[in-house]
This record gives sequence, structure tokens and C-alpha cells, in this order.
Amino acid sequence: MTVSDQERHARAALTRIAEPADTAMGRLLRDHTPEEALRRLTTDADLPGISERKLDGYRTRLDGPAPQDDLAAIDSLGGRFVCPGDPEWPRQLDDLGDQRPYGLWVRGAPSLRLLALRSVAVVGARACTAYGAHVASGLCADLGELGWAVVSGAAYGVDAAAHRGSLSVGGATVAVVASGVDVPYPRGHAQLLRRIAEQGLLIAELPPGEHPTRSRFILRNRVIAALTPGTVVVEAEYRSGALITARRAAELGRFTMAVPGPVTSALSGGAHELLRGEAVLVTRAAEVVELCGSIGDLASERRGHMMARDLLPSRAARVLEAVPPGDGASPQAIAKAAGVVLDEALAALHELLPMGFVARRATRWRLVPSVANTRASPQAATTGPAERSDMTAPAERYGVRG
Repeated sequence: MTVSDQERHARAALTRIAEPADTAMGRLLRDHTPEEALRRLTTDADLPGISERKLDGYRTRLDGPAPQDDLAAIDSLGGRFVCPGDPEWPRQLDDLGDQRPYGLWVRGAPSLRLLALRSVAVVGARACTAYGAHVASGLCADLGELGWAVVSGAAYGVDAAAHRGSLSVGGATVAVVASGVDVPYPRGHAQLLRRIAEQGLLIAELPPGEHPTRSRFILRNRVIAALTPGTVVVEAEYRSGALITARRAAELGRFTMAVPGPVTSALSGGAHELLRGEAVLVTRAAEVVELCGSIGDLASERRGHMMARDLLPSRAARVLEAVPPGDGASPQAIAKAAGVVLDEALAALHELLPMGFVARRATRWRLVPSVANTRASPQAATTGPAERSDMTAPAERYGVRG
């Protein structure tokens, strides 16, 4: 069931009267319905716990645009005003308590609740480096490919790279803005914000036509933190709004993650400080999903490149280690160096010869380094020699071309 028209109008009016995260207004809504709270503000009714100064501040905004005008404006944009109690309302925002939004102005077709269920916040420095932009874009493109929505703030730097990365693969992305959803900010992101509204969602606590302020940027960070199961910081200085988002996410019991950067970069200092405390180090989308996803969404193990010699049986590998390059050595010297008897050394050398690992000249054997250090083929690395047919040529069996 959706909320009544009366409650929707009252909550829309409150988004103009009170600033986001106003705990005094939050307490008022905890004790009274939105309609009753609005009635008390528009009359001389007593409001315990609210100072006269704050009450005067509320009442100076009562002569602003009527809520029905704001609702008509959002409707003309193809959007809607989503309230607590609506089917589309993300109930995880209720964790904000008295700082819960009075409602959210939403522009875009997808369901906010459904996108938020499988979403990750990616935030970071506005003046990010090329490294930060590259990491954020690639990470969010991969998250989009895995079916995860990316939530960020549409600011310059990491935020923009995160949104663009998701959009580039047809993924869904959500921009939480500090203005009205019809006010492009920053101006240079007007086209990006249009793309987000077409492919994902723009959401705001402020009604149409409102402009951002410094405090509103900080306050919207709590919505980003609460909306998603986890927050990733890509680059951030020690004093950064991204750190506010990450620490608020940790306070709310969400996963906090950070991508490491160069230790010489001041823009990675804040991210590294998080990694020394509450954050988990992540470097790819699979690791983010492992934390924020369902049971069984495990990231694959990462390994270095496998060399051809890594696939040799233990005895052959031991003998190969004892074969010198250059002029080589006699079988007796190789056997002694490998710690095996002469017959075992000769058997291993004759196995290694057709694979191209060693070469023989008269009675001396030498290493062929360029072949011994060749990377194993993907097939050999995954199946292994024991699982392949014995009819396979020896060199191919060990991932080496003859």
C-alpha cells in the first residue's frame, strides 16, 4: 500500500521547510504524523523540544512553493516523490533514525528499492589522479557487468568516473544529488546527469528547483552510505567527504572498503588510513561482490603466471634445477647437484630433452633458459598434464611448443 495523498503532500512540504537530516524535525515526525507536524508548524501550537529560533526558521519557509506545485513539477519530469511506507521506499534508509529523509524526489524509470538491494557505493576524490579515474571506471564497469548498481554523488573526479564506468556497459547507476533533480550540478555534468536519469536514477532530498550548499553535500553522504550494502573509497585525502561516507557506512553496519594507491600520493592517504582501521582492501569487482553479495558469491583465487617448468613432475623438476646453462655439465655432476642417483638423473634428462628444456652435446647437458621459463598455456595450466591424453606430444603436454 502507498501512503495517503495527505501524507505525501505533508512530506513534500517538509522537504522545503526543514533541511535534510534535521534531528529536531526527525523527532517531531517520530511523535506525530507528517500531517500533524505540518499543522503544528502552520499554527501557534506548542512544539516541545524545538527552540523558538528554529521554529522561526521553519516558519519563514512556509510561504515558498506549495507542495502540489512541487509534485506537479516532478511529475512533469517523469519522476515521483517516494515516501516512507511506499512500496518503492528502500527500508534500509530507516536505519538513519531521526535523520531519515522525509521523502525522496526520484527521477528515472527503475525501482529505487530494487536497485538499492543490489548496489554498491563508490566514492572518492574530486581532484582524482588518472589512476583513480581508471580504477573507479573499470571497477564500476565490472560491477555493472555483474548486475550491480553503482551509487555515487555525481561530483567531478571519482564519482563521475564511477557513473560513467557503469553506464559504459549498460549498467544501472544512481546519483544522489545535493540539489533538486532538475538542477544540474556541477554544470559541467549536465549531459552525464541526463544519461543517469535515462539509464538509472537521480534522487534528492530537496524539492525541484533547489540549489546545493556546502552543508547539503555533506548531509547527502549519509544517504549514499545507508542506501547500499557497502561503500568503496577509491582515492581520498585525509580531509575528504568520501571518508565521511565510508565512516558513516561503518557506523550503520555496512561494509567499508578501500582501494590502495601509491604511498607517495596524498590523494591515497585517506584510503590508506581507512585500510588501517575499519576498511577491507579490494582491488576488483569480484572482491566487492564477495563482501556485499549473497552466500557463495566468492571471488576467484588470484595467482601469478604459471611457467612451463612448474608443471613438471617433481623428479624432473629437481634434475632441471641442477642443469647449468652455457657449457653445461656431465650427467654425473648433474646427478650430484640434484641429489639423485645417476640412473634417475639420466632418465629425467632424457624426458626433458624432447620437451625442449635441455640440450645435449656429446656427453654434456645444458639448460635452454628461454624454453624453461616459457609461460604455460592456459589449457595446460588449468587441466594439468595428468589429466591430458598420454598420446599428447610431451612438449605440448607440459605447455611448451616444440
